[in-house]
Amino acid sequence: MNATAVVDLDDTDGLLAADRQGLLRAASMAGAQVRATAAALDEGDLESVRSDVPPRTVVWVAGRGTAATAGSMLAGVLGGTLSAPMVVAAEAPPWIGALDVLIVAGDDPGDPALVSAAATAVRRGARVVVVAPYDGPLRDATAGRSVALPPRLPVPDDFALARYLAAGLAALEAITPGVRVDLATLADELDAEAFRNSAARELFTNPAKELTQRMLDRDVVFAGDTPATLTLARHACTVMLRVAQKTVAAVGLADVLVALGQGWGRGSTGAPEMSIFHDDEIDGPLPQRARTIVLTSDADRLAVSARLGGFDDVSVVNANDVPDLGGDETPGSAVTPGVSRPEQQLALMAVRLEMAAVYQRLIRG
Repeated sequence: MNATAVVDLDDTDGLLAADRQGLLRAASMAGAQVRATAAALDEGDLESVRSDVPPRTVVWVAGRGTAATAGSMLAGVLGGTLSAPMVVAAEAPPWIGALDVLIVAGDDPGDPALVSAAATAVRRGARVVVVAPYDGPLRDATAGRSVALPPRLPVPDDFALARYLAAGLAALEAITPGVRVDLATLADELDAEAFRNSAARELFTNPAKELTQRMLDRDVVFAGDTPATLTLARHACTVMLRVAQKTVAAVGLADVLVALGQGWGRGSTGAPEMSIFHDDEIDGPLPQRARTIVLTSDADRLAVSARLGGFDDVSVVNANDVPDLGGDETPGSAVTPGVSRPEQQLALMAVRLEMAAVYQRLIRG
């Protein structure tokens, strides 16, 4: 048992008893959120904005929270492959017009920034997709002149990243030629990830619990090696603060390499590992050590690991970094680790980080 924990990570009953706010259930609903968005796509909700001609620009407007994070992730991972540039902004740019597509995303239909952006785009003839609750001022500003993908499942904003990613992917498929998404497969993968990280799974077979164990009693830094993974690192920072109530940092991999090269992370004195005979009552408490968790894609993992060779207390994490259980991931499911699409890898890592944040909260009782 760790000094800061009162509930063991392998104590299923203790974890469930500590989960008085239903955090584990909320963190496990990523697949259900994606499946709900897939249903909206199948029902033709986006047909009125579908076109074989690429827009001049796709503008994603989101003021805060996971909606803004999803826009930055999509731009970072797909921006270079789209037939139209993707811009992430806090308000509608002054040049938006009839050749552009505006996606407004958020959890507040009364948010002045979202309402103003949507009204401006509608007035200038742009196609508008509303990824937000469709009521109040937002509906009044766009009624009959936009398409809406409102949330179909009640999930706290801390765990709504998957919904915004799915809605963004669905919108990009409709408005940008050449983009093809398989939301049903993504939902299955997210369900499998949630199952791998469930409370009943023991630590050595549970990626989220293992991540939690690495973070205990450590100063933690999340790092990303690309714009998309750096955005994911910042999401980890946010969810650790809001859910786990634990302060961590998010930086680029280059900054981590500089700090590690200067001796950071080996305690406040820069001393090597303490003796196994160390006694806190006689020698005083050990200096706080740091843990660096580098988030990367499957394709970049080998290169990133090579750059970090020789450094201690550094963990490289990617979506396919899961225990080998012979492919038996979920009862009655053929889904196994091996996700190749970059946006799917980001979504899976986000679920793992969110569930690790929940475990950080629950082990404190």
